[in-house]
Amino acid sequence: MAHSQVPGSKSIPPGLPEGSLASLGVDSAALHHRVDSLVHLGIESEAFPGAQVLVAFQGKRIFHKAYGFHTYDSLWPTRESDVYDLASVTKIAAALPALMKLTGEGQLDLDAPFSDYWRPWKRRRDKRNLTLREILAHQAGLEPYIVFLSDVRSRQGLRRRFVRESPSAGFRREAYPNRYVRNRFVRKMYRKINRSQVSREKTYRYSGLAFLLFPQLVEDLTGEPFDAYLRKHIYDPLGLDHLGFLPARRQPGSVVVPTEADSIFRNDLTRGWVHDENAALMGGVSGNAGLFGTAADLAVLMECYSNYGKYRGVRILDSATVREFARVQFPDNDNRRGLGFDKPLPDNASLPLQEAYPAPLASPRSFGHSGFTGTFVWADPENQLVFIFLSNRVYPSREHRQLYELGLRKRLQQVFYEALISTP
Repeated sequence: MAHSQVPGSKSIPPGLPEGSLASLGVDSAALHHRVDSLVHLGIESEAFPGAQVLVAFQGKRIFHKAYGFHTYDSLWPTRESDVYDLASVTKIAAALPALMKLTGEGQLDLDAPFSDYWRPWKRRRDKRNLTLREILAHQAGLEPYIVFLSDVRSRQGLRRRFVRESPSAGFRREAYPNRYVRNRFVRKMYRKINRSQVSREKTYRYSGLAFLLFPQLVEDLTGEPFDAYLRKHIYDPLGLDHLGFLPARRQPGSVVVPTEADSIFRNDLTRGWVHDENAALMGGVSGNAGLFGTAADLAVLMECYSNYGKYRGVRILDSATVREFARVQFPDNDNRRGLGFDKPLPDNASLPLQEAYPAPLASPRSFGHSGFTGTFVWADPENQLVFIFLSNRVYPSREHRQLYELGLRKRLQQVFYEALISTP
Protein backbone atom coordinates (compact mmCIF):
# COMPACT_ATOMS: atom_id res chain seq x y z
CA MET A 1 0.00 0.00 0.00
CA ALA A 2 1.47 3.35 -1.02
CA HIS A 3 1.64 5.96 1.69
CA SER A 4 0.17 9.37 0.96
CA GLN A 5 1.99 12.37 2.36
CA VAL A 6 1.41 15.73 3.92
CA PRO A 7 1.83 18.19 1.00
CA GLY A 8 5.44 19.23 0.65
CA SER A 9 6.65 16.63 3.16
CA LYS A 10 9.10 13.79 2.81
CA SER A 11 7.87 10.21 2.85
CA ILE A 12 7.87 8.61 6.30
CA PRO A 13 9.33 5.10 6.54
CA PRO A 14 6.87 2.68 8.16
CA GLY A 15 7.26 1.85 11.84
CA LEU A 16 9.50 3.19 14.56
CA PRO A 17 13.27 2.90 14.09
CA GLU A 18 14.88 0.04 15.99
CA GLY A 19 16.83 0.64 19.18
CA SER A 20 18.55 -1.70 21.61
CA LEU A 21 18.49 -2.18 25.35
CA ALA A 22 22.24 -2.92 25.37
CA SER A 23 23.06 0.50 23.92
CA LEU A 24 21.13 2.04 26.82
CA GLY A 25 23.08 0.08 29.42
CA VAL A 26 20.02 -1.99 30.38
CA ASP A 27 20.32 -5.62 31.44
CA SER A 28 18.19 -7.09 28.68
CA ALA A 29 17.91 -10.57 30.20
CA ALA A 30 16.74 -9.21 33.56
CA LEU A 31 14.20 -6.89 31.95
CA HIS A 32 12.80 -9.64 29.74
CA HIS A 33 12.52 -11.93 32.75
CA ARG A 34 10.50 -9.36 34.74
CA VAL A 35 8.16 -8.62 31.83
CA ASP A 36 7.76 -12.29 30.89
CA SER A 37 6.89 -13.17 34.48
CA LEU A 38 4.13 -10.56 34.71
CA VAL A 39 2.57 -11.42 31.35
CA HIS A 40 2.71 -15.15 32.08
CA LEU A 41 1.01 -14.44 35.42
CA GLY A 42 -1.80 -12.82 33.44
CA ILE A 43 -2.12 -15.79 31.11
CA GLU A 44 -2.05 -18.33 33.96
CA SER A 45 -4.66 -16.29 35.86
CA GLU A 46 -6.83 -16.17 32.71
CA ALA A 47 -6.68 -12.40 32.61
CA PHE A 48 -6.17 -12.90 28.85
CA PRO A 49 -5.14 -15.80 26.59
CA GLY A 50 -2.42 -13.72 24.95
CA ALA A 51 -0.97 -10.23 24.86
CA GLN A 52 1.81 -8.10 23.51
CA VAL A 53 3.98 -5.35 24.90
CA LEU A 54 5.73 -2.66 22.88
CA VAL A 55 7.89 0.07 24.38
CA ALA A 56 9.65 2.94 22.64
CA PHE A 57 12.31 5.05 24.31
CA GLN A 58 13.84 8.21 22.88
CA GLY A 59 11.99 7.64 19.63
CA LYS A 60 13.17 4.07 19.07
CA ARG A 61 11.45 0.72 19.61
CA ILE A 62 13.45 -1.06 22.28
CA PHE A 63 11.00 -3.83 23.24
CA HIS A 64 8.25 -5.63 21.33
CA LYS A 65 7.14 -9.11 22.29
CA ALA A 66 4.04 -11.24 21.77
CA TYR A 67 2.85 -13.79 24.34
CA GLY A 68 0.38 -16.65 24.53
CA PHE A 69 -2.38 -17.45 22.09
CA HIS A 70 -5.52 -15.92 20.63
CA THR A 71 -7.70 -18.29 22.66
CA TYR A 72 -7.23 -20.65 25.58
CA ASP A 73 -7.21 -23.72 23.31
CA SER A 74 -3.69 -22.62 22.26
CA LEU A 75 -4.30 -23.13 18.55
CA TRP A 76 -3.17 -19.76 17.20
CA PRO A 77 -0.07 -18.17 18.74
CA THR A 78 -0.06 -14.41 19.24
CA ARG A 79 2.20 -12.57 16.78
CA GLU A 80 3.62 -9.06 16.77
CA SER A 81 1.73 -8.27 13.56
CA ASP A 82 -1.70 -9.18 15.00
CA VAL A 83 -4.53 -6.66 14.76
CA TYR A 84 -6.58 -5.86 17.89
CA ASP A 85 -9.95 -4.34 18.64
CA LEU A 86 -8.79 -1.18 20.43
CA ALA A 87 -12.13 -0.34 22.13
CA SER A 88 -11.96 3.08 23.86
CA VAL A 89 -8.42 3.70 22.64
CA THR A 90 -10.45 4.68 19.55
CA LYS A 91 -11.28 7.91 21.40
CA ILE A 92 -7.69 9.13 21.34
CA ALA A 93 -6.53 7.33 18.18
CA ALA A 94 -9.46 8.28 15.90
CA ALA A 95 -11.76 10.95 17.38
CA LEU A 96 -8.98 13.07 18.91
CA PRO A 97 -6.61 13.35 15.94
CA ALA A 98 -9.53 14.53 13.80
CA LEU A 99 -10.68 17.02 16.45
CA MET A 100 -7.11 18.25 17.03
CA LYS A 101 -6.59 18.72 13.30
CA LEU A 102 -9.79 20.77 12.98
CA THR A 103 -9.04 22.76 16.13
CA GLY A 104 -5.55 23.59 14.91
CA GLU A 105 -7.01 24.79 11.62
CA GLY A 106 -9.53 27.01 13.39
CA GLN A 107 -12.60 25.03 12.33
CA LEU A 108 -13.42 24.14 15.94
CA ASP A 109 -13.33 26.39 18.99
CA LEU A 110 -12.93 24.52 22.27
CA ASP A 111 -14.71 27.24 24.23
CA ALA A 112 -17.60 27.94 21.87
CA PRO A 113 -20.90 26.20 22.63
CA PHE A 114 -20.81 22.74 21.07
CA SER A 115 -24.34 23.55 19.85
CA ASP A 116 -22.71 25.91 17.32
CA TYR A 117 -21.55 22.72 15.57
CA TRP A 118 -24.19 20.21 16.67
CA ARG A 119 -27.35 22.21 16.00
CA PRO A 120 -29.94 19.96 17.72
CA TRP A 121 -28.39 21.00 21.04
CA LYS A 122 -29.47 24.59 20.41
CA ARG A 123 -32.99 23.42 21.34
CA ARG A 124 -31.87 21.65 24.53
CA ARG A 125 -31.71 24.02 27.49
CA ASP A 126 -29.35 21.76 29.44
CA LYS A 127 -26.94 21.35 26.51
CA ARG A 128 -26.98 24.54 24.46
CA ASN A 129 -24.13 26.16 26.43
CA LEU A 130 -21.90 23.12 26.93
CA THR A 131 -18.46 23.60 25.37
CA LEU A 132 -16.30 21.10 23.54
CA ARG A 133 -13.69 21.64 26.26
CA GLU A 134 -16.14 20.52 28.96
CA ILE A 135 -17.29 17.55 26.88
CA LEU A 136 -13.79 16.28 26.06
CA ALA A 137 -12.63 16.69 29.66
CA HIS A 138 -15.69 14.74 30.90
CA GLN A 139 -16.75 17.80 32.86
CA ALA A 140 -20.04 18.47 31.04
CA GLY A 141 -22.30 16.25 33.14
CA LEU A 142 -23.37 14.03 30.24
CA GLU A 143 -24.71 10.54 30.92
CA PRO A 144 -21.90 7.99 30.88
CA TYR A 145 -23.45 5.52 28.42
CA ILE A 146 -26.69 4.55 26.71
CA VAL A 147 -27.27 0.87 25.91
CA PHE A 148 -28.73 1.16 22.41
CA LEU A 149 -28.75 -2.62 22.06
CA SER A 150 -31.82 -2.65 24.31
CA ASP A 151 -33.71 -0.85 21.49
CA VAL A 152 -33.05 -3.62 18.98
CA ARG A 153 -33.64 -6.62 21.26
CA SER A 154 -36.75 -8.09 22.85
CA ARG A 155 -37.36 -11.27 24.84
CA GLN A 156 -38.06 -13.01 21.54
CA GLY A 157 -34.75 -11.88 19.99
CA LEU A 158 -33.69 -9.13 17.61
CA ARG A 159 -36.43 -6.79 16.40
CA ARG A 160 -36.81 -7.05 12.62
CA ARG A 161 -37.88 -3.44 12.64
CA PHE A 162 -34.25 -2.52 13.32
CA VAL A 163 -32.08 -5.54 12.43
CA ARG A 164 -32.28 -7.96 9.48
CA GLU A 165 -30.17 -10.93 8.47
CA SER A 166 -29.63 -9.77 4.89
CA PRO A 167 -29.01 -6.31 3.40
CA SER A 168 -31.59 -4.25 1.55
CA ALA A 169 -32.09 -0.63 0.52
CA GLY A 170 -33.21 0.30 4.04
CA PHE A 171 -30.75 -1.96 5.90
CA ARG A 172 -27.24 -1.23 4.67
CA ARG A 173 -25.30 -0.73 7.91
CA GLU A 174 -23.44 -3.98 8.51
CA ALA A 175 -22.93 -4.55 12.23
CA TYR A 176 -21.73 -8.13 11.74
CA PRO A 177 -22.20 -10.85 9.10
CA ASN A 178 -25.96 -11.50 8.92
CA ARG A 179 -26.64 -8.44 11.11
CA TYR A 180 -27.78 -5.41 9.10
CA VAL A 181 -29.05 -2.36 10.94
CA ARG A 182 -31.75 -0.06 9.63
CA ASN A 183 -30.10 2.94 7.96
CA ARG A 184 -32.13 5.40 10.03
CA PHE A 185 -31.35 3.76 13.35
CA VAL A 186 -28.36 6.07 13.81
CA ARG A 187 -30.81 9.00 13.84
CA LYS A 188 -32.61 7.31 16.72
CA MET A 189 -29.27 7.08 18.51
CA TYR A 190 -28.63 10.78 17.93
CA ARG A 191 -32.10 11.67 19.22
CA LYS A 192 -31.59 9.69 22.43
CA ILE A 193 -28.22 11.36 22.99
CA ASN A 194 -29.72 14.78 22.28
CA ARG A 195 -32.52 14.13 24.80
CA SER A 196 -30.33 12.49 27.46
CA GLN A 197 -30.11 14.03 30.91
CA VAL A 198 -27.30 16.40 31.90
CA SER A 199 -26.23 16.58 35.51
CA ARG A 200 -26.59 20.02 37.05
CA GLU A 201 -23.58 19.29 39.20
CA LYS A 202 -20.54 19.95 37.03
CA THR A 203 -18.10 17.37 38.31
CA TYR A 204 -15.86 14.80 36.65
CA ARG A 205 -18.13 12.19 35.06
CA TYR A 206 -16.71 9.98 32.32
CA SER A 207 -19.00 9.88 29.28
CA GLY A 208 -18.55 8.42 25.82
CA LEU A 209 -21.81 9.77 24.38
CA ALA A 210 -20.41 12.71 22.44
CA PHE A 211 -17.83 10.43 20.83
CA LEU A 212 -20.74 8.77 19.02
CA LEU A 213 -21.52 12.17 17.47
CA PHE A 214 -18.00 13.17 16.43
CA PRO A 215 -17.84 11.17 13.16
CA GLN A 216 -20.89 13.02 11.85
CA LEU A 217 -19.46 16.31 13.14
CA VAL A 218 -16.21 15.72 11.22
CA GLU A 219 -18.15 14.93 8.06
CA ASP A 220 -20.34 18.03 8.51
CA LEU A 221 -17.26 20.26 8.85
CA THR A 222 -15.10 18.69 6.13
CA GLY A 223 -17.46 17.04 3.67
CA GLU A 224 -15.43 13.83 4.06
CA PRO A 225 -16.54 10.63 5.82
CA PHE A 226 -14.84 10.24 9.21
CA ASP A 227 -12.76 7.18 8.30
CA ALA A 228 -11.70 8.68 4.95
CA TYR A 229 -10.71 11.94 6.66
CA LEU A 230 -8.50 10.07 9.15
CA ARG A 231 -6.94 7.96 6.44
CA LYS A 232 -6.08 11.00 4.31
CA HIS A 233 -4.89 13.42 6.99
CA ILE A 234 -3.49 11.23 9.78
CA TYR A 235 -2.99 7.53 9.10
CA ASP A 236 -1.56 7.52 5.57
CA PRO A 237 0.85 10.42 6.20
CA LEU A 238 2.19 8.45 9.20
CA GLY A 239 2.32 5.17 7.26
CA LEU A 240 -0.26 3.49 9.51
CA ASP A 241 -1.59 0.82 7.17
CA HIS A 242 -3.21 -1.36 9.83
CA LEU A 243 -4.91 1.37 11.88
CA GLY A 244 -8.50 1.69 10.74
CA PHE A 245 -12.10 0.59 10.97
CA LEU A 246 -13.78 -2.57 9.67
CA PRO A 247 -10.70 -4.76 9.16
CA ALA A 248 -12.85 -7.72 8.08
CA ARG A 249 -13.81 -5.65 5.04
CA ARG A 250 -10.81 -3.36 4.59
CA GLN A 251 -8.07 -5.92 5.20
CA PRO A 252 -9.67 -9.36 4.93
CA GLY A 253 -6.29 -11.10 5.02
CA SER A 254 -5.12 -9.51 8.27
CA VAL A 255 -4.97 -11.62 11.41
CA VAL A 256 -7.39 -10.12 13.94
CA VAL A 257 -7.41 -11.30 17.53
CA PRO A 258 -10.92 -12.39 18.64
CA THR A 259 -12.79 -10.69 21.46
CA GLU A 260 -15.93 -12.06 23.10
CA ALA A 261 -17.99 -15.17 22.47
CA ASP A 262 -21.20 -13.15 22.22
CA SER A 263 -24.54 -14.81 22.99
CA ILE A 264 -26.65 -11.64 23.05
CA PHE A 265 -26.33 -9.93 19.67
CA ARG A 266 -24.00 -11.81 17.31
CA ASN A 267 -24.27 -15.37 18.65
CA ASP A 268 -20.74 -15.95 17.55
CA LEU A 269 -17.09 -15.49 18.53
CA THR A 270 -16.51 -11.88 17.53
CA ARG A 271 -13.44 -11.47 15.34
CA GLY A 272 -12.70 -8.63 12.92
CA TRP A 273 -15.87 -6.76 13.89
CA VAL A 274 -16.12 -4.25 16.70
CA HIS A 275 -16.96 -5.66 20.13
CA ASP A 276 -18.71 -2.49 21.39
CA GLU A 277 -22.41 -2.81 20.55
CA ASN A 278 -23.04 0.92 20.15
CA ALA A 279 -20.26 1.23 17.59
CA ALA A 280 -21.52 -1.94 15.87
CA LEU A 281 -25.02 -0.47 15.52
CA MET A 282 -23.43 2.54 13.80
CA GLY A 283 -21.94 0.20 11.21
CA GLY A 284 -18.57 -0.23 12.91
CA VAL A 285 -17.33 3.34 12.42
CA SER A 286 -17.54 5.51 15.52
CA GLY A 287 -15.52 7.82 17.71
CA ASN A 288 -16.04 5.84 20.91
CA ALA A 289 -14.91 2.40 19.64
CA GLY A 290 -14.45 0.49 16.40
CA LEU A 291 -10.80 1.21 15.60
CA PHE A 292 -8.49 -1.75 15.05
CA GLY A 293 -4.72 -1.69 14.87
CA THR A 294 -1.33 -3.20 15.59
CA ALA A 295 1.03 -2.31 18.41
CA ALA A 296 3.54 -1.01 15.86
CA ASP A 297 1.06 1.46 14.33
CA LEU A 298 -0.12 2.65 17.73
CA ALA A 299 3.48 3.24 18.79
CA VAL A 300 4.01 5.57 15.82
CA LEU A 301 0.84 7.53 16.58
CA MET A 302 1.72 7.86 20.28
CA GLU A 303 5.27 8.89 19.38
CA CYS A 304 3.77 11.61 17.18
CA TYR A 305 1.68 12.77 20.14
CA SER A 306 4.72 12.60 22.43
CA ASN A 307 6.45 15.00 20.03
CA TYR A 308 3.34 17.20 20.09
CA GLY A 309 2.20 16.48 16.56
CA LYS A 310 5.49 15.91 14.75
CA TYR A 311 6.96 12.60 13.65
CA ARG A 312 10.35 12.06 12.00
CA GLY A 313 10.49 15.64 10.82
CA VAL A 314 6.93 15.75 9.45
CA ARG A 315 4.32 17.98 11.10
CA ILE A 316 0.97 16.16 11.33
CA LEU A 317 -0.83 18.19 14.01
CA ASP A 318 -0.42 21.72 15.36
CA SER A 319 1.97 21.64 18.33
CA ALA A 320 0.07 24.13 20.53
CA THR A 321 -3.16 22.20 19.95
CA VAL A 322 -1.69 18.83 21.02
CA ARG A 323 -0.15 20.48 24.09
CA GLU A 324 -3.53 21.92 25.02
CA PHE A 325 -5.34 18.60 24.58
CA ALA A 326 -2.67 16.85 26.69
CA ARG A 327 -3.02 19.31 29.60
CA VAL A 328 -5.17 18.75 32.69
CA GLN A 329 -8.21 21.01 32.14
CA PHE A 330 -10.09 21.21 35.43
CA PRO A 331 -7.60 20.44 38.22
CA ASP A 332 -9.67 22.35 40.79
CA ASN A 333 -12.61 20.01 40.17
CA ASP A 334 -10.77 16.83 41.15
CA ASN A 335 -10.65 15.99 37.44
CA ARG A 336 -7.39 14.50 36.17
CA ARG A 337 -8.40 14.46 32.49
CA GLY A 338 -6.98 16.32 29.54
CA LEU A 339 -9.09 16.85 26.43
CA GLY A 340 -10.01 13.28 25.54
CA PHE A 341 -6.71 12.05 26.95
CA ASP A 342 -6.51 10.33 30.30
CA LYS A 343 -3.86 11.60 32.70
CA PRO A 344 -2.14 10.32 35.86
CA LEU A 345 -3.94 10.60 39.17
CA PRO A 346 -3.16 13.72 41.19
CA ASP A 347 -0.06 13.05 43.34
CA ASN A 348 0.42 9.82 41.39
CA ALA A 349 4.15 9.76 42.04
CA SER A 350 3.60 9.57 45.80
CA LEU A 351 1.10 6.70 45.62
CA PRO A 352 2.04 3.04 46.09
CA LEU A 353 1.92 0.99 42.90
CA GLN A 354 -1.36 -0.73 43.80
CA GLU A 355 -3.13 2.64 44.20
CA ALA A 356 -1.44 4.55 41.36
CA TYR A 357 -2.74 5.14 37.82
CA PRO A 358 -0.86 4.59 35.65
CA ALA A 359 2.66 3.64 36.84
CA PRO A 360 3.83 5.96 39.65
CA LEU A 361 6.94 6.94 37.65
CA ALA A 362 4.88 8.26 34.71
CA SER A 363 5.38 12.03 34.60
CA PRO A 364 2.49 14.49 35.14
CA ARG A 365 2.91 15.52 31.50
CA SER A 366 2.16 11.97 30.31
CA PHE A 367 -1.17 10.94 28.80
CA GLY A 368 -2.96 8.05 27.12
CA HIS A 369 -6.06 5.88 27.37
CA SER A 370 -7.24 2.36 28.14
CA GLY A 371 -9.77 0.18 26.32
CA PHE A 372 -12.49 -2.20 27.53
CA THR A 373 -11.12 -5.11 25.48
CA GLY A 374 -7.84 -5.01 27.44
CA THR A 375 -5.83 -2.37 25.59
CA PHE A 376 -3.69 0.46 26.99
CA VAL A 377 -1.51 3.12 25.33
CA TRP A 378 0.52 5.83 27.05
CA ALA A 379 2.94 8.55 25.96
CA ASP A 380 5.34 10.40 28.24
CA PRO A 381 6.99 13.38 26.52
CA GLU A 382 9.08 14.25 29.57
CA ASN A 383 10.69 10.81 29.77
CA GLN A 384 10.46 10.10 26.01
CA LEU A 385 8.74 6.79 26.73
CA VAL A 386 5.81 5.24 24.86
CA PHE A 387 4.13 2.16 26.32
CA ILE A 388 1.69 -0.08 24.42
CA PHE A 389 -0.12 -3.07 25.90
CA LEU A 390 -2.62 -5.06 23.83
CA SER A 391 -4.72 -8.02 24.93
CA ASN A 392 -8.16 -9.56 24.46
CA ARG A 393 -9.14 -9.77 28.11
CA VAL A 394 -12.85 -10.03 27.12
CA TYR A 395 -12.25 -13.52 25.68
CA PRO A 396 -14.28 -15.60 26.17
CA SER A 397 -16.37 -13.24 28.28
CA ARG A 398 -16.27 -9.64 29.47
CA GLU A 399 -16.72 -11.04 32.98
CA HIS A 400 -12.98 -11.78 33.02
CA ARG A 401 -11.68 -8.95 35.22
CA GLN A 402 -8.37 -10.36 36.41
CA LEU A 403 -6.49 -7.83 34.26
CA TYR A 404 -7.81 -5.08 36.52
CA GLU A 405 -7.50 -7.02 39.74
CA LEU A 406 -3.85 -7.87 39.09
CA GLY A 407 -3.00 -4.32 37.94
CA LEU A 408 -0.83 -5.81 35.22
CA ARG A 409 -0.69 -2.88 32.83
CA LYS A 410 0.70 -0.36 35.31
CA ARG A 411 2.99 -2.98 36.81
CA LEU A 412 4.47 -3.68 33.38
CA GLN A 413 4.76 0.02 32.66
CA GLN A 414 6.57 0.59 35.96
CA VAL A 415 9.12 -2.11 35.08
CA PHE A 416 10.20 -0.12 32.04
CA TYR A 417 10.36 3.16 33.92
CA GLU A 418 12.57 1.56 36.56
CA ALA A 419 14.85 0.05 33.92
CA LEU A 420 15.09 3.03 31.57
CA ILE A 421 14.62 6.26 33.47
CA SER A 422 17.19 5.39 36.11
CA THR A 423 19.83 4.69 33.43
CA PRO A 424 22.53 7.35 32.91
